[in-house]
Amino acid sequence: MNFPLSRRRFLATTSAVAASGTLLGATRALAAPATEPTPDWQNKPVLDLSQSPHAKLRQVPVSAVTVTGFWAPRRSTNVHASIPSMHDELLAHGRLDNFLRLQGRSTAPQRGPLYSDSDLYKWAESVAFALQSGPNPGLRQTTSAMIRDIVAVQEPSGYLNTYFVEGHKSERMLQHTQEVGHELYCIGHLLQAAIAFYRATGDPTLLNAGIRFVDTYLLPNFGPNPGQTPIIAGHPEIEMSLIELYRTTRNPRYLDLAGYILHGDPRWTIKPSAIVYMYCGIPFTSRTKLEGHAVRCMYACCGATDYFLETGDPAYWTTLNNLWHDLSEHQMYITGGVGARAEGEAFGNPYELPNARAYGESCAAIGNMMWNARMLAASGEARFTDVIERALYNGINSGMSLDGKLYCYRNPLAFDPTTGDVIRNTWYDTTCCPPNLERTLASLPGYVYSTSKEGLYVHLYDSNQLDWHLEDGTPLKLTQQTQYPWQGNVHLTVTPARATEFTLFLRIPGWSQSNTVTVNGQPTAGAQPGQYLPVRRQWHPGDTVELAFDMTPQLLRANPAVTEDIGKVAIQRGPIVFCMEGLDQQAHPAAINLAAFRAHTSTQTTTARFDPNLLNGVIVLEHPGSISPITEQAALYEPATASPQPGTDTTLRLIPYYAWANRSPTAMQVWIPEHEA
Repeated sequence: MNFPLSRRRFLATTSAVAASGTLLGATRALAAPATEPTPDWQNKPVLDLSQSPHAKLRQVPVSAVTVTGFWAPRRSTNVHASIPSMHDELLAHGRLDNFLRLQGRSTAPQRGPLYSDSDLYKWAESVAFALQSGPNPGLRQTTSAMIRDIVAVQEPSGYLNTYFVEGHKSERMLQHTQEVGHELYCIGHLLQAAIAFYRATGDPTLLNAGIRFVDTYLLPNFGPNPGQTPIIAGHPEIEMSLIELYRTTRNPRYLDLAGYILHGDPRWTIKPSAIVYMYCGIPFTSRTKLEGHAVRCMYACCGATDYFLETGDPAYWTTLNNLWHDLSEHQMYITGGVGARAEGEAFGNPYELPNARAYGESCAAIGNMMWNARMLAASGEARFTDVIERALYNGINSGMSLDGKLYCYRNPLAFDPTTGDVIRNTWYDTTCCPPNLERTLASLPGYVYSTSKEGLYVHLYDSNQLDWHLEDGTPLKLTQQTQYPWQGNVHLTVTPARATEFTLFLRIPGWSQSNTVTVNGQPTAGAQPGQYLPVRRQWHPGDTVELAFDMTPQLLRANPAVTEDIGKVAIQRGPIVFCMEGLDQQAHPAAINLAAFRAHTSTQTTTARFDPNLLNGVIVLEHPGSISPITEQAALYEPATASPQPGTDTTLRLIPYYAWANRSPTAMQVWIPEHEA
């Protein structure tokens, strides 16, 4: 078998588990105290790429950026409403009881799907990122108590899972269980939560438990060696968490294990349909398209990109770029959502992008952002940042209600409330999306900037303050002042500790066709849509940069191969995709969906106004259109030779897509039929 690491190396590392220690002393007895945290635990970003040899860019810590603009109230709601209310929902639905029962502290039966442990882990990770932005003693105390309840049920073998116990114990890590049982998915989320909490607080309790699972249960018993059981990820997640664990501990066993899982183990025969659906089980580098379960696919791409960042394997980079082109050219919604089909929560065929039937799971849009953040780190190319922004402002932001307590599992681009579907809910029995949205908003400051050997990259625009340093150690502060995304003007104040020469890389969004940049009032040439503008000079404290982006509303058409959007347009302004809701249309007949409306495309006279009293303050677009005389009594079919009745002129009113379904139930559409002149 051709594995990406030699058997000798893998065997040497796994056989040494019992004798070797780790950074955090995970091989000690369960009752042993944790070792002291490393001195720089609080200065680590979401992805610690500080020693990744093939990372061109390195993220800054969440704690280094204070957000004060568009995202500030959203993040405040997340901390004060979303995270606490989701904690209560998790408890009410038995997620913690599953752990307490194994301690003899609860008589409640096991509740929730077999992957329910991961719900607590993602929630804990959201708290960890929130704590990286500032102290919150109540949340920290609550989470620390939860962590103690989690680690209390870890078995002496290192195994930790509340479903595969008692009557299900014999099913552990069997092939079928690995394919559908989410054991490694759960431990992957535990590791991510543990690393984030360690970086927030210096407390390695949960991290010790995660390392113990890997060191004393997984590595000795599972892998490519004779006598070991093969591994199938089932639901990719473990790959990227193992690599972040490697970055945290510098233990190469974890990187090797991730590489082995990404490669697949041919000793087990897997059904072709399962290989497609799980997006694992064969060498990742043999993949030629995105397919199967959208979240699994995005998470596998994240793990593969992490592996490239550490190894530089060119086959991975070739595959990843091919898959990214499939994403951007065939498979991604205008909102940055992915996953067209409800059946299997899956990618469809190329250009299969239905609107009302769109699945667009919130977790999949988050996975899209996570993958593009890794591709950005590997390349420094703005095409990846453009996707991050598109997904973040639209397909991710739509997943949580404005009050922070209701969630979309799926995010369609058209909606008819007469179906009885309730799109936003407080709880789903598969509750992966709510805490995933919470951890994304909590970690958001870590995606705004990156450093490189050349200088500082500005990825996202929002009012904020950066307090960090260049890679040569020079302290640097940078302040953004802007009304982005409602306005296109951004004012930057650059304050290095001393006059220093470096390059400031400014992202020029791909949607902005007309751009101006000045430095200390002097024009700077070279700003191109969809690229970073490098400005290299000796920067002095107080230097200023002014950017002006083109916020003209744009009418967009889809590729004709997207059959559902033929004869339709969508409207985008800046990074925001807009939609129509029925209750905003003065001429809207209540009994008919929005199909009666037409957008005039012979004119570009779309107007924009800010309404501070609507949906927490949003830009409202008004565009000339018409409404056709469609009634429920009209014939279902009529001769094509019949002349269509002329429509009545009206004004179409549109709100940001992310804010839909926050009022009374009403019809919604992103893609609007064009007016036939």
